[in-house]
Amino acid sequence: MALSKIQQNKTAQYLISLGFISVPIFSCYFFIGVIDYRVVALILLLVVSILAMLFDIFPVLLAAILSAVIWNFFFIPPTMTFHIGTPEDGLMFLMYFVIAMINIVLTSRIRSFEKRIRDKGEREKTIKLYNTLLNSLSHELRTPISTVIGAIDTIKENQDNLSDNDKRELFDEIEIAGIRLNRQVENLLNMSRLEAGALKPKSDWCDVNEMVHTIIKNNRENATEHRIIFETDEQLPLFKLDRGLTEQILNNIFHNALQYTHKGSTIEIKVCQKGNNCCFVISDNGKGVTEKEIDYVFDKFYRSPKVSTGGTGLGLSIAKGFTEAQNGTIYLENIKTGGARFTIEIPASVSSINKE
Repeated sequence: MALSKIQQNKTAQYLISLGFISVPIFSCYFFIGVIDYRVVALILLLVVSILAMLFDIFPVLLAAILSAVIWNFFFIPPTMTFHIGTPEDGLMFLMYFVIAMINIVLTSRIRSFEKRIRDKGEREKTIKLYNTLLNSLSHELRTPISTVIGAIDTIKENQDNLSDNDKRELFDEIEIAGIRLNRQVENLLNMSRLEAGALKPKSDWCDVNEMVHTIIKNNRENATEHRIIFETDEQLPLFKLDRGLTEQILNNIFHNALQYTHKGSTIEIKVCQKGNNCCFVISDNGKGVTEKEIDYVFDKFYRSPKVSTGGTGLGLSIAKGFTEAQNGTIYLENIKTGGARFTIEIPASVSSINKE
């Protein structure tokens, strides 16, 4: 009962959040000679995670920002300054923010789902959703975080013995892990935007050929063992649509195809004008999808039980939401010869001036 009253009082949430952060900070400061500053970061992340499970997003966000600033000032060398001494510590400070934001957004969404479903008397569905999300994210977050920490430790412990090539490889690993973490954060934030109804498409003239090439380039690290086919059609006009939303739609579907097809598979992307619509088709020659699963692939957090590939199950749901936000349609079908085909049609004006 007391917790319920606090959750209804915004001022109390801010004060308690600041109090919860202050206690471990003061405790760790007295043992600063014994406790490593990286351990302090883990303790503060644990406190932020607990607060996220109890209070609204803004008091927790304030606590996360304040804890990061104080951690930087009092614990990260050189102390008593906001200056960060090494690139490795700078990366660690950035990772603190990323992980804290993921915890806050993720926990906030779970609590929101739980409240709505509890009001409808569907408690079992909440537990299933919670477990599915945590199970998928546990893999998606653990792997890149471990990669970053491992690479940083290797650089710090062997920096005098590492060749320039070894350092480049380690920095490449950190970059790839950072991109993977960023993808998960973007998916969580995009889903929040969809559910809040905050999407307002902003249409502008777009070269779809160039957009597809950009998507292929951005996914090149994951596409090294696949055959990608895309033939530029110079006869296509410029289309007036929301490039940001459309690029995210295609990126999510393309990334999904890379994840769920075997090595050596072929993925083909086609773009065409279909009546008053801009039409995108992404197909592969993988195993396809069972007829039963076709009805669920666009549901939030849905992942096929037959594959072990990681993922949060948000990508296709976001693709559908972004398509419908532009009054478009998206559907999936199996190809008779094997594989799956996604078709996206978005209403779009076309330019009367041919591209040169």
